[in-house]
Amino acid sequence: MKIGVIADDFTGATDIAGFLVAGGLTTVQMIGVPEADAVVEAEAVVISLKSRSNPAAEAVADSLAALDWLRARGCGQVFQKYCSTFDSTAQGNIGPVADALLAALDAPITVICPALPVNGRSVYLGHLFVGQDLLQDSGMRDHPITPMRDSSLIRLMQGQAKGRCGLVPVAVVEQGAEAVRARIEALRAEGCAYAVLDAISDAHLDVLGEAVRDMALVTGGSGLAAGIARAISGGARAEALAQAAAEAGAPLQGPGVVISGSCSVMTNRQVAAYRAAAPTRDVEVEHCLADAEAYGAELADWVLAQPQDGLAPLLTATASPERLRGIQAAHGSAASEAVERVFAVVAHRLAEAGVTRFIVAGGETSGSVTQALAVTGFAIGPQIAPGVPWVRAVNRPLSLALKSGNFGAESFFFDCQPGVQSKGDGA
Repeated sequence: MKIGVIADDFTGATDIAGFLVAGGLTTVQMIGVPEADAVVEAEAVVISLKSRSNPAAEAVADSLAALDWLRARGCGQVFQKYCSTFDSTAQGNIGPVADALLAALDAPITVICPALPVNGRSVYLGHLFVGQDLLQDSGMRDHPITPMRDSSLIRLMQGQAKGRCGLVPVAVVEQGAEAVRARIEALRAEGCAYAVLDAISDAHLDVLGEAVRDMALVTGGSGLAAGIARAISGGARAEALAQAAAEAGAPLQGPGVVISGSCSVMTNRQVAAYRAAAPTRDVEVEHCLADAEAYGAELADWVLAQPQDGLAPLLTATASPERLRGIQAAHGSAASEAVERVFAVVAHRLAEAGVTRFIVAGGETSGSVTQALAVTGFAIGPQIAPGVPWVRAVNRPLSLALKSGNFGAESFFFDCQPGVQSKGDGA
């Protein structure tokens, strides 16, 4: 095992797994920390946790348990995976988990790099951009769980981690891997525990991947992992491996459903486009709060009553920023928790009734659905969009597309179902 990934949510885990495969490494994704006697043979193992927004102490404990499992199998490098928009609060959980992993590995320094240029995430002079906007000016500003009101990765990290943070600017990156390593060593000598890496192109990620390929701990998004994978594999096996992965994880045939819990800007656009062509039902927060089990059963019955020879029916709790603020003012965090409970009920009932394809938008929603389906691991299939592969459960006949909120084009839900025709609006 060359790389062991500890991912803080399920969409992020499938995201990085897809990029590792594309970079030329055999990859397996596990749901939660595997059992001690689990046999996993791959060059990269991704452990999917649901630790992005739970209490920091729980996130640290789960991450250290994943680390122990990886180290027991001789893992060469540990990669702490978080979102390309650095989703976290002022208290964490990225910083506390990184502190704990550094201490457990007795490593003096690690890097911070959420850049994913193919999806518009870049880091310049330590500031994170989403497209042309600073993170603080993007749709992430009003995220219901992890609102991002600052774009400086140095300030964000120093606000939630114990160690000092320095910068490897793009001018150094463009000098090559040796210059990057020298700058990281200089920051270590100055007492820094973290080095933010600038990256505004895939070429920069290749330089950075080569520079950090031997570090005990790396933290970042899937773009940096892809750079490391290409540095390890040389890219020679990437095409053949991607083809094999596409065959192993290709989506199953059978009934499907689209479940959308994300309230991101792009998911709002995707839902608006899809509801015009497919049977759609809006999930009512008040009903979720009143009786999650009964309401989940009602929604599952609605899905099963829709035609299954056209576009998959959509259940959506996606809300505009204005509506979301109203829901939060009225119900607080209880609203999102109730919605996730309902989606878990829906997923379990649909799988028991024979639904085999689940298209899910949102990190929290993807975690709730995957856990409700009792999936233990995934084979990584073909990419639907950058960072969103099809995955196939290793223990059940189920295929899933787990989409981070802002990933994918406006046509994403259609892209998951090529050649399927609309049957009209069933809302």
